[in-house]
Amino acid sequence: MQNKGVLFSLLAGLFLFQSCGINSNLMFRTPKGVKEVRDSIPLKPSAEYQISRDDKFTFMLYTNEGERIVNEMAGMNKEAIAKAEIEYVVRPDGKADLPILGSTLVAGFTVKQCEDTLAKLFEQKNGYNKPFVQVKLTNQRVIVFPGNGSTAKVIPLQNNNTTLMEAIALAGGIAERGKASKVKIMRVVNNVRTMYVVDLSKIENLQYADMIIQANDYIYIEPKEQVGQESLKIVAPIVSLVSSALVIITVLSTLK
Repeated sequence: MQNKGVLFSLLAGLFLFQSCGINSNLMFRTPKGVKEVRDSIPLKPSAEYQISRDDKFTFMLYTNEGERIVNEMAGMNKEAIAKAEIEYVVRPDGKADLPILGSTLVAGFTVKQCEDTLAKLFEQKNGYNKPFVQVKLTNQRVIVFPGNGSTAKVIPLQNNNTTLMEAIALAGGIAERGKASKVKIMRVVNNVRTMYVVDLSKIENLQYADMIIQANDYIYIEPKEQVGQESLKIVAPIVSLVSSALVIITVLSTLK
């Protein structure tokens, strides 16, 4: 009996130790007593996205305010012209190495400001006649955790008006374990990542489905805690171990 008591004590201690890992994969839990931001949620960006370090972009340059584009669209220019789009990367110092212009500051500009700046530089430094510049950011994306960590996805933003509902749909929708009542959007505001909590389980919150997502947002749909299932995973091997140990003890007892 004493051996059995020691065995049960060890197994109980093992269970308590293993139980610390229950739902340990859950992220971004809100501490008790901390109020979540559920109002004053911006449905549209308060400001245009500014180009930052490590961003990638392409640009096209035309003279005469883009007259060539109009001519090609109208079929006046029949020549097939290859337009290879080359990606340029914004370095940590905020500059990018561009053809002809060389190292050029682009960080901190919106896309429109960047287009205007490049057009001005090409006109002033290189004598291009009324240059027309088109800039396109190529690495705009959001990260979506739909409620099951193994199905997280990085979603490229194909347009500037991608909604929260579209981003979730592109990620495959809310997972079976996900809580529609607790959708967390983490966004950089004034260089600080701020978290907004949206409840999509109620029809009266339909307006938040059309919330415009911004580049580099994190969308985290909080998973439901599965205490019973997680505990079963821990208990099952322990029960098996206990059963095996009891069989061994019983056999040894009969041999005495």
